Amino acid sequence: MEEKIYKDDFTVTLAKQQDFLEFLHARENNSRWERYESKELRFNAMDDADYIFSIDENVYADTFRNTRLLLKVSGESYPVRTCAIKTICDRAGISGAALSKVPKPVLAQMFTDCMKVASGFALLRHSEDKISAVNGGDASEYAPLPIPELFGMTADYLDAAFPGTMFAGGFYSHSLVSALWELTNEDELLKTYKDALLKHGVTPKKMKPALRLTSSDVGVSGANLFPMLILDGGRNITLGNALKLEHKSGANLAMFEEKLGMIFSQYSAAINGLTGLLKIEIKNPANCMLGVMKRIGLPKKLAFEAIDLFKAQYGEDYCTAHDVYYGINEVIFMLQCEGADGVRLVQTEEKTARALSIRWSDYDMPGEVKW
Repeated sequence: MEEKIYKDDFTVTLAKQQDFLEFLHARENNSRWERYESKELRFNAMDDADYIFSIDENVYADTFRNTRLLLKVSGESYPVRTCAIKTICDRAGISGAALSKVPKPVLAQMFTDCMKVASGFALLRHSEDKISAVNGGDASEYAPLPIPELFGMTADYLDAAFPGTMFAGGFYSHSLVSALWELTNEDELLKTYKDALLKHGVTPKKMKPALRLTSSDVGVSGANLFPMLILDGGRNITLGNALKLEHKSGANLAMFEEKLGMIFSQYSAAINGLTGLLKIEIKNPANCMLGVMKRIGLPKKLAFEAIDLFKAQYGEDYCTAHDVYYGINEVIFMLQCEGADGVRLVQTEEKTARALSIRWSDYDMPGEVKW
């Protein structure tokens, strides 16, 4: 694991909480932040005929396979990691799909030219021998929130507030870190929901309340706490309404601690939102499901597979938005079965949660609906 962590596509999943937290601390110990004026940054494209001896051979080779870019500042050159490209583009003030097709020497010159005229400071994230982010470094911009502390504080809070909480796994990549905990106090957290299910003639499935924390130093995620359900068999149901602390000016661990104190009330609100779907009748479930999945940005192939599964289980008769939402969440389980990495799973969970805030009647249409 330690030998390959320099790779841009490195990922790891850890089953034990202590192993996960120790791993995060080790990563933090091998990382640092540095602040420079944006106009000081220079970029160069790699040339496989020119070897830079100050860079480890394996790190150099991996960078050449991926970004093929070096960032130069204060006389030192650093390999640029794939996950840093978005933050570089943001700092340089450029965007567009065509950038990925531009020859590397041209792209490096574009970055350099834009940085020369950029105002303010840049905050560089050095991590595992590469640059992982070039965030805004002015006082009003990016505020680092140390990831080991975020996850450690969450673990400690859950142990105290929900005795018996179980760690369900942690995922690390250079762009995103995530962990999931199964909560106790099931009766208090889920009683209203189970009562509502019975009232609507639905036998409650075996389920456990859960909480996911995601965070990132590269502009992918703030410190986000997502309430969830884990159904018997391992299926995850996202509940939306995340508690979010963005990496903005002034953000700190004390503010994150305040978010932790809101978990119970936020979970209750999320459950109420899910319960409300039981009152919404859907006349055209397959069409509604298709329209919602397209709206929230789920993959087309998996969307149609989820619809086929829904039809096999429920037919095409009237149902509730609650039934449709559960059907949409099958996409997450399909990705788990495919062995999708943690980044893709977490991003899909976040997209799926958006369905809870849409107006279902807008997608409940008869006739043929196309993607």
